[in-house]
Amino acid sequence: MAHRDSDVQEECLREDLKFYFMNPCEKFRARHQIPWKLGLQILKIVMVTTQLVRFGLSNQLVVAFKEENTVAFKYLFLKGYSGIDEDNYSCSVYTQEDAYESIFYAINQYHRLKNISLGTLSYGENEENRIGLKVCKQHYKTRAMFPSNETLNSDSNTEADCLHLDLQALSENPPGWKNSSFFRLEFYRLLQVEISFHLKGIDLQRILSRELPDCYVFQNTITFDNKAHSGKIKIYFDSNANIEECKGLNISGSGQKNTQYVLAFDAFVIVICLASLTLCTRSIFLALSLRKRFVHFFLEKYKRHVCNADKWEFVNGWYILVIISDLMTVVGSILKMEIQVKNLTNYDLCSILLGTSTLLVWVGVIRYLGYFQKYNVLILTMQASLPKVLRFCACAGMIYLGYTFCGWIVLGPYHNKFVGLNTVSECLFSLVNGDDMFATFAQIQQKSILVWLFSRLYLYSFISLFIYMILSLFIALITDSYDTIKKYQQNGFPVTDLQAFLKECGSRGQCQKQPSALQCCVCCLRRKESDDHLILPN
Repeated sequence: MAHRDSDVQEECLREDLKFYFMNPCEKFRARHQIPWKLGLQILKIVMVTTQLVRFGLSNQLVVAFKEENTVAFKYLFLKGYSGIDEDNYSCSVYTQEDAYESIFYAINQYHRLKNISLGTLSYGENEENRIGLKVCKQHYKTRAMFPSNETLNSDSNTEADCLHLDLQALSENPPGWKNSSFFRLEFYRLLQVEISFHLKGIDLQRILSRELPDCYVFQNTITFDNKAHSGKIKIYFDSNANIEECKGLNISGSGQKNTQYVLAFDAFVIVICLASLTLCTRSIFLALSLRKRFVHFFLEKYKRHVCNADKWEFVNGWYILVIISDLMTVVGSILKMEIQVKNLTNYDLCSILLGTSTLLVWVGVIRYLGYFQKYNVLILTMQASLPKVLRFCACAGMIYLGYTFCGWIVLGPYHNKFVGLNTVSECLFSLVNGDDMFATFAQIQQKSILVWLFSRLYLYSFISLFIYMILSLFIALITDSYDTIKKYQQNGFPVTDLQAFLKECGSRGQCQKQPSALQCCVCCLRRKESDDHLILPN
């Protein structure tokens, strides 16, 4: 009787394993189990993609409004701005007269803002709750230099002086602030002059999209940088836009009603994702429980442990991917709802969460294509080649980092693509892919023959090493894995202990329900013999 109970438990375990590794269609044919997760994932793809598209269009309006205002501010407050920034600064001056004119021009333009601006702008309060301009200058405490005899007497300590100009002071006629001693600049010890002011604006284009408008506070800073004392003062313009709640909105039309529809749609997306999250989490726990039963049975019957490869068959990576995607979608949808009602303004974080979650959702579609043998080649090739590719990239990365640091320190002062570590890395990655090669060679400044010769040796060696050797080896690793998978599909995959245990199902009789059994077992399912070597993830 005990032996018969053991056989029944073995058949029940085999049956549960067989059922777990079936695809949704096979499960439906076997037990008429409706594939809820499959239907839910299809619905979620449609819902999440629709939500992302709507938010993306809204986010584009926000980014465009900020960028267009920044460009408008540069034309308004920077004298002689050409529309194209010089490197990482907006423009520059080379004489004392031009420096004074640029400073006074920015101040006068601020005073005349409402008469000259085309936008919906008004004056805003600064950190001190004051309306107006704040002008600060930073300079060395004492400095005396005599270039003729190459002598310098300087104190490395610096000091800063600030002046606040309100609208009343700017309205004086004649303007007395221009004659203030504050604006008598000693350029030989001047480090920088900083003009800061706040402006307010309203994004009215959102009303056309039947949404509530956003109110902005622009924290603008104009910096005249003379730290190099090279005869060139660089002028930087920085605008930091913050979205605040609009007060006293009174908008007629269907904007408010449209907002309610959007909030209801976002709430439905959250419900769908929570249901998907619950089902996938439940499946993972059931799989771990099934693995525990199999490991215990295998150790008890065969007196040896299950290999790690078979243990990992029970950990469905697709479920983990779906759980991560669902969590990001839920958090992103909550942020989106708060943004919609103007309680939060973090568009960037929300777009990252929703964008990444949508990416994972669409990647998860590959799982269902993997049920077909011809489409499964991509997944199996990636799984087989990933460990070898990661080890190869770790070794190649050391060489890449060496070239990155070398190019930055040697070519940085002579080539605009090597001025920073991030730009060097981007430039080298472009060269590996064959982009912009001639321009990289041609743009090197020939002020130093030694550096020019080194640049040729550096670039030729990097391109030859990475394109002809490292990149070719990288492709060969993936090709080798692909060939291995194709041979396995033709001749059969290696049979593991788990697969061998599942194959024994056909040699047993039906699982009979015994009085002592707690589980209800069903007959072993008939499957095509050609499919027995395939373990398809659920």
